[in-house]
Amino acid sequence: MKVIPAIDLLDEKVVRLHKGDYDEATIYNDDPPAEAQIFKEAGFDHIHVIDLNGAKEGRFVNLDIISQIISKTGLSVQTGGGIRSYRDAKMLLDAGISNIICSSMAVKSSDEWLKILDEYGSRAILGMDLKDGKVAYGGWLETLDKSLKDFLQPMIDRGLSTVLSTDISRDGTMAGPNLKLYQELSEHFPQLNFIASGGVSDVSDLQALAEQDRYGVVVGRAYYEGNLSLKEMRKYHSAE
Repeated sequence: MKVIPAIDLLDEKVVRLHKGDYDEATIYNDDPPAEAQIFKEAGFDHIHVIDLNGAKEGRFVNLDIISQIISKTGLSVQTGGGIRSYRDAKMLLDAGISNIICSSMAVKSSDEWLKILDEYGSRAILGMDLKDGKVAYGGWLETLDKSLKDFLQPMIDRGLSTVLSTDISRDGTMAGPNLKLYQELSEHFPQLNFIASGGVSDVSDLQALAEQDRYGVVVGRAYYEGNLSLKEMRKYHSAE
């Protein structure tokens, strides 16, 4: 299982939100490259970076900071937030981002999203936020009136391989990941790699996800709040 440390960027600082609420942002570090270096020195080679300014403004804002992280640490980065078009995605991938994560675009601009899948394949990750079992988008305020199969199958047909799935009721809460949800997703879509996101609270959650043979997990608040150590994260991490 890939354990992927998270850095959420807001106003050039490392923060975490509670259930996506910008008014509930906790600042953990005002030097994002330094934070990334901590993960590098702990033995991680890939991190998850979200541009919260970009997600709010509808345009990618923090490319300069992410470029600094890459150049200073050598880490590979998967990133999302404010990616609204094929042009946005191409810009980021051409700038050295290893993977881009798109969510709203897959709903609102599906033709452009499918074009990205056609051209970049596994470098394109679907960010699938779920609310009561339905795909949520538009800042989690709207849900898609379509089954998951009808939503995902056209993307699978075009080469989608990896989905970062967040149960938004648990994001930033440390209430534990929705293990049942991830198990059901894997059973219904065995051809996809699912990265769990949201709710990880301590090492027992990593153990439970590893026992499910989950492809990956993003770890954020649990680490920043001291509930999970880098050593514990490394124990369950495999780069393969």
